[in-house]
Order: sequence, then C-alpha cells, then structure tokens
Amino acid sequence: MSSIVTDQGIVHYETFGQGQPVILLHGWLGSWGYWLDTMEALGSAHRLYALDFWGFGDSGKRRERYLIVDFVELVDQFMDRMGISQAPVVGHSMGGTVALSLALSRPHRVCKIAVVGSPVVGSSLNILLHLAGYPWIAYMVWNMPTALRWGIRLFSPKITREWRKWYNMQVRDLSRTTLEAFFSSISSLRHIDLRANLPVLSLPVMSVHGVGDNVVNPDQAALIGRYVSGARIEMMPHSGHFPMLDEPESFNQRLHSFLKN
Repeated sequence: MSSIVTDQGIVHYETFGQGQPVILLHGWLGSWGYWLDTMEALGSAHRLYALDFWGFGDSGKRRERYLIVDFVELVDQFMDRMGISQAPVVGHSMGGTVALSLALSRPHRVCKIAVVGSPVVGSSLNILLHLAGYPWIAYMVWNMPTALRWGIRLFSPKITREWRKWYNMQVRDLSRTTLEAFFSSISSLRHIDLRANLPVLSLPVMSVHGVGDNVVNPDQAALIGRYVSGARIEMMPHSGHFPMLDEPESFNQRLHSFLKN
C-alpha cells in the first residue's frame, strides 16, 4: 500500500505496469479496487496509478467537505508530488466528472480523458443518489447500516451483471467511507453542470457508457458527443453502470485502443 501527503491529507494509491503514466479515478462510494483488472490488463503498456479520493478507501478522512473541486485539487497535487506533469486521466462515474473538471480548470495536466458512466449534468443521477445528497436523509440512512446493506444487496443485480463481486466490493468500501464524504460528495455531484464549458476541450475525449446504466442516465454519452468536438463515444450493449465489470475484455480493449492512439 502506497500513499503521499498532500496539503489537505493523505492520499492512498496503487500503481502497476510500465510505460506512459495513466491516472485512474473511482466513482462515488468506491475505491481504487474497481480498477484492479484494468490495471492488470493494461500494465504491459502503461504505468497505471489508481487513487482513493479523500474520504474513501484508505485515503485521509479528516476533512469537513468532499466536493468535486476538492478532488480536482487532490489529483493536481498527486501528479505534482509524483512528478507527473501531464497524463491521460480515466474516471468512472464521479471520477469521470472529476477528470473533465480537471481538464477544464488545469488543461496543462491532461492529455487525454476517458470517462466511464459519468454525469455531465447532475440531474442525470438516479433519484436515490439525489436523495443521498441531503444531509438529513444521509444521516438517517447512515445510522441504519443493516438496512443500508440490505438495500444495496437488493438493487445490486440491477446495477451490474457481476453483482456478487460488486456487492462485496461495495460493502467493503462503504465501511471505509465517512458520513461527511457520503453525502457531501454526492451533493456536489448532483449540482454539477459542465455543458457550457465542454466545447473548450480540444484534447482527445472518449465516453464509455453502459446501455443498461440505471445509476447515471446513458444520455450523458450523447451530451459529450454533442459538446466535445471529435469525442469518441462507446456504448456497451451488455453493461450497466460498471462496464469494467460487466464486459471487462471489451472495455479494456477499447480503453487500450484509445490510450495508444
């Protein structure tokens, strides 16, 4: 387990492979572990760095807020500490929104972006995620851990075909998340709207989205195609919110093709 100290707390990360550095960012309530299979698949061609956002996984949790802008700052500081001046950034769900925001605010950091099931507009989030952004609802749910786990178990088959694997990962990651990170990050995400700024992006962008995604509306891929000139749109017909779990071989091939060109 590796970590660095930033101005605002400890950042845990894992790295694998050799070659061009690539930054991997996880989604809400997740951790670096969702990228493990992708790291192994692409490690022969790239040096992959998978981070845990503040408040999640094994990164620091002594903060009062966990907003998208804070996670952008985290990635910027991480790259600075690691001596990575510029790199492709790949983000799943919330992590993809962070990647886009990083490219918009610090374009010198990013040479390519791949987003996976990521919201461009917060209104695309499932209603349950909207509700989790209200502190009183989050507090109530957080203090019923058994009911929360049962709810996750109930909905897991609707989220990914590999629901047993996902459920075990989700319960593990949830146990390492703080209440503040739980509601603060999703509250920030549901208020996001990047449409007005996306046209300024001139770097290569790929959006991968599962056709059956019921966490983030798949129409977000079309939005990226509409607002980002030359964006590559990949719709995965047998995937939900986690294409890297539902169709790992196809997903890794598409990501590898995008990164090498």
